[in-house]
Amino acid sequence: MAALGWFTRRRRPATERSVLAGEASAEAARKSSAEPPAPQPPAEPEFPVVGDERAAAFFDLDNTVMQGAALFHFGRGLYKRHFFRKRELARFAWQQTWFRMAGVEDPAHMEDVRSSALSIVKGHRVSELMSIGEEIYDEYMADRIWPGTRALAQAHLDAGQRVWLVTAAPVETATIIARRLGLTGALGTVAESVGGIYTGRLVGEPLHGPAKAEAVRALATAEGLDLARCAAYSDSANDIPMLSIVGHPYAVNPDTRLRRHAREQGWRLRDYRTGRKAAKIGIPAAAGVGAVAGGTAAAVALHRRRR
Repeated sequence: MAALGWFTRRRRPATERSVLAGEASAEAARKSSAEPPAPQPPAEPEFPVVGDERAAAFFDLDNTVMQGAALFHFGRGLYKRHFFRKRELARFAWQQTWFRMAGVEDPAHMEDVRSSALSIVKGHRVSELMSIGEEIYDEYMADRIWPGTRALAQAHLDAGQRVWLVTAAPVETATIIARRLGLTGALGTVAESVGGIYTGRLVGEPLHGPAKAEAVRALATAEGLDLARCAAYSDSANDIPMLSIVGHPYAVNPDTRLRRHAREQGWRLRDYRTGRKAAKIGIPAAAGVGAVAGGTAAAVALHRRRR
């Protein structure tokens, strides 16, 4: 994988826990996508598309598909339902701000965040959080989907390809969002449950950084996809490992570091934050649609920020 010096120095390589998290997320995603998505009205793509059954598209969630952090809104919904107190809400807000400003993860800080969030759902039923998640989507998330990115996802769907969300959000939350958008499914952080009740532990680690790439690899192997013909979309430099393993990476609403890296690598950019499109860079020869298409509240925790 080609990388700039700054990324090489900071990059956290895939570990055994990353691989475990990725494989667990891929397995959960395959199970959740067994039920076909609800039909969606066709969207008019901004470009022609070409079908390819061995190609698929992988979309990061926060600031790529949805404006802001899905898990911040999920946390708001849990607070409204008295899952935790004001003091804990303030703590999560501070942790969110810290990640947004720092842009990188401190291991000790991340462990503290993760432990805090997992303690909230420990002892709750998975089915309970799924039901609440449906309500929270309607309350806080439905109106925050970027129309431009949604059109990109729909172009892949219209070409007969599968489309997956890939996020550090809990896989249950991510699956709800994917289903509401008519996508194939979602890869997300897997929180351990026994008998349908959360234990307060994760399977592996948060689906973040190298773990996202491992999840995509595992899913591609299981589904018979050719990653060289697949596309991936993200706003964050943290997702360079995932973007680097597909043939058609896109930087969508990119942060400064990802924009710089995308320009260096000749990746294409899209920016929907101001209603304008960023310049298209390095468009490769057509190779399927990618070439032309351009665990539950564990997460309130895990959201690292990209600005």
